[in-house]
Amino acid sequence: MGEDKWAWLVRILAGGTAGLLAALILIPYLMDTRLVDPAVCMLCAGLGGAAGVATLPFADDGKQLLLHSGIHFAVTSALFVLLMARFYGRDWGVLLLLEGLLAVLYALIWLGRWIGWYVEVMRLRTLLGLDAGPSPLKWRETLPYLPFVLLLCDILPLVLRWVEHKINGGWIDIPVLSALILPFVLMPAGGFFAGVSLGKRQGVCPLYPAACFVCCLPMLSLVSTAELFHCFLAAVPALAGNILGWMYRRAVPRKERSDGSHC
Repeated sequence: MGEDKWAWLVRILAGGTAGLLAALILIPYLMDTRLVDPAVCMLCAGLGGAAGVATLPFADDGKQLLLHSGIHFAVTSALFVLLMARFYGRDWGVLLLLEGLLAVLYALIWLGRWIGWYVEVMRLRTLLGLDAGPSPLKWRETLPYLPFVLLLCDILPLVLRWVEHKINGGWIDIPVLSALILPFVLMPAGGFFAGVSLGKRQGVCPLYPAACFVCCLPMLSLVSTAELFHCFLAAVPALAGNILGWMYRRAVPRKERSDGSHC
């Protein structure tokens, strides 16, 4: 058996044993009972084994990393929801809530491990005299677009509301600029084309559409016509434009982009 297979087996057995012991010790204490359902023991052992495998090092290849993480989360969430169903039955509202909490916890742990792994990779590349590569989540590559996002999502709505107030002599029932043209034309178009530009230069930058969404949130309290769905009207086109720019970056050779692209 190869070294990698031994590592998997040892971690699965260690994690499964820990999960089984937790079920035998904690569940009787928490549930005030001496009997533990065998199915619950098996599910706890399975969750423990999944947790043990999660401590393995990240894959070197990005696609393998995402594939392995996706499979691991799918298995973990399936075992978790089956375990919770033993206690809460088919109360899907409770099960979905618990599954959402698991997803948040999983994402936080995964992100913490990934940042540590990425910092170590950058340190090794620097010691070898190589390019350190893109920043985590490409935050440094996205940073130059932040002033544009603030202008589009925060400053422009305030300016348009002020213009409407000056033109009409007061707040009107249907402010055309801030309630119609801004959220349905200016924000989607601006976010989309800026996303295309960013994608063509830096590839997929997930923090860009996230920044569009977050920067729209203050407008919900500062501008009376702003609604929560306006945040999505800025973020979704920004994400679509960023992906389209990334696809263009992959399809068109670098030389042609540098010669003919000015967006």
